[in-house]
Amino acid sequence: HLCLYALRHTNAYLLPDLIVKVVQQNKGGVKVEEWRKVLILMDLLLLLQWIHYESGFLICAVVGIMFVVFTPIIAACFCMCRCCDNCGGEMHQRQRKNADCYRGFFTASLFTTTVFIILGVLVAYAANHNISSQIKNTRRLINTNMRDLKTFANNTPAQVEYLTAQYTTAKNKVLSDLDNIGPLLGARIHSNLEKEVVPALDAALRMAGAKVESAIKAMRETKEALENVSSSLETLQDGMGKLQASLAGERASLSNTLSDPACTNGAVSHTCNTIRSTLAQLGINADFSKLPDVSRALANVNTILKVDLSNIVQKGYASFNDTPTLVKDQTKNIVSGVKGMLDKIGNEIMAFAKMFPVEASLANFTIFLNQQHKTIESFYPQVDQMDFYRWIGCVAMLCAVVLVLAFNILGLLCGTCGYDKQATPTTRGCLSNTGGNLLMAGVGFSFIFAWVLMGLVTTMFVVGGNIEKLMCEPLSNRQLFKIIDTPFLVHPEKKNFLPAMLFQNPNIDLTLGAMYRECYENNGLYHALQLENIFNINSFLNRTVYNKDLGKVLEGVKVDLKNVALLEQVGRDNLMNFANSGLGEIDYPAYLAEVMCVFVCVRVWGVRVRLLLTSLDKRKTTKKNVGATLTLQDVLGISRLRMNAS
Repeated sequence: HLCLYALRHTNAYLLPDLIVKVVQQNKGGVKVEEWRKVLILMDLLLLLQWIHYESGFLICAVVGIMFVVFTPIIAACFCMCRCCDNCGGEMHQRQRKNADCYRGFFTASLFTTTVFIILGVLVAYAANHNISSQIKNTRRLINTNMRDLKTFANNTPAQVEYLTAQYTTAKNKVLSDLDNIGPLLGARIHSNLEKEVVPALDAALRMAGAKVESAIKAMRETKEALENVSSSLETLQDGMGKLQASLAGERASLSNTLSDPACTNGAVSHTCNTIRSTLAQLGINADFSKLPDVSRALANVNTILKVDLSNIVQKGYASFNDTPTLVKDQTKNIVSGVKGMLDKIGNEIMAFAKMFPVEASLANFTIFLNQQHKTIESFYPQVDQMDFYRWIGCVAMLCAVVLVLAFNILGLLCGTCGYDKQATPTTRGCLSNTGGNLLMAGVGFSFIFAWVLMGLVTTMFVVGGNIEKLMCEPLSNRQLFKIIDTPFLVHPEKKNFLPAMLFQNPNIDLTLGAMYRECYENNGLYHALQLENIFNINSFLNRTVYNKDLGKVLEGVKVDLKNVALLEQVGRDNLMNFANSGLGEIDYPAYLAEVMCVFVCVRVWGVRVRLLLTSLDKRKTTKKNVGATLTLQDVLGISRLRMNAS
């Protein structure tokens, strides 16, 4: 394992760099002699690279071979020495000071080595059992894979029918939408136009913020207001003369009152003087005859109200809301054409599904799978028998190792338990001699089996290590596929062997590595094997499902909304007449100014008269002659002014 680790981290020579360098130095063309030198150098580099790569295996193999060769030789020499009684030295034991240390060291070393070998035996037994389990598991994997392939073959026709039915589902959905094109397309047109049409229609019919009904109500209220203004104007003009005469009489009465001696009194003299100075202002400054006549505007409003504007606008709303019906009527011919094209596409897809003998091919494939499965199952007894022999052989080798370990352990136990420090080699007990004999037996069996085990280990290490390095590791990192997919490597006359075998076309860019990657990523078989080289489903779909003619027909759907009358001409004229009725030309500030003028003049005089009366009322209690000087006519006139002022 240390050698394998070292080999994995060895830097290999980069031969492509050498080729690129030669080509760059000879841009005008590489001569034959140059290529010959390059090829020789490449062979040398390959040899050095192989030696560098195999150096670890070679060293281990040399060590193993030396062990296999020299161990039997040493064993033969040892055996001959024992047979000639020349092995083991003299039957005399020299007592040394460090003899116990030697015995303890040798005992501990042998015990430690034995423990490590026991662990190795356990690992080897577990590995042997694991190999048998993996071989049995391979049978289960083969059965599972075969079952999956059969399931794939059996479900393929159903999948083809499912794919065909998917178009039928989509087709039915499209047909349903086409049958409801009026509500669908018309409602969408209505919703899109509603954002602009309805506000514009409402804005056109909105009068002072009111909608159609409010506009009609405003017209009627405007009519009533104009009638009230007209009648009030006539009433005001009739009452102007009467009011003017009354005010003249009141001025004369007030003038007489202000000439009374009581007004010379200091308490009311200021008020009387103020009233006397403004007595000439007591009158009506308003002239209602100059106000403009509203009869023309009133006549225009009466004419406008004769038109039922609400009904006209409701017709416009009804025409706009009838857009889905208009769309359905205008797209009737297009819908029938699209349905025909969809039926044609469906027939082409059904014909395509029936064009390939899928069921017959899959039936043959299923028969082939069954035959191959039976053939593989026929080898199961032989595989089991060979695995049993392998297992028995491994167990036998492990038993040989266990036998040596048993001799070592028993020899250590017997030697340790039967050791007597005072006994000589000739006077040692039976237990001590047995321990020595067991240790010598362990050595003998080690010489017998060690070289065989080392030969097996060396062979398995060299072969297994190269297989792991050259096949397993490149397969795991996918470097092996790059080597196999090298152009013209597998077959000298075919660039890519896989498409040449599948499609009889070696120029297709289909590699084993790409197929493995697609399958590893659980992609479809169509993409993994690039079956578009046999049948391009994209071009078929572009020709059938993604039909350009169908797209042109659908893109050519146009809806003419010119006949949708949102507001009839009569309604438009009515609104224009209302806008030009003359309501905006009326001088409303003039009316308000005249009315306010009358109100203010009378109001001011009323206040002044109240002040005068208040002052006179206060003086009644102090000066009785004031009441005697006021005539009844003056009091009545002042009272009428008070009433008018209030």
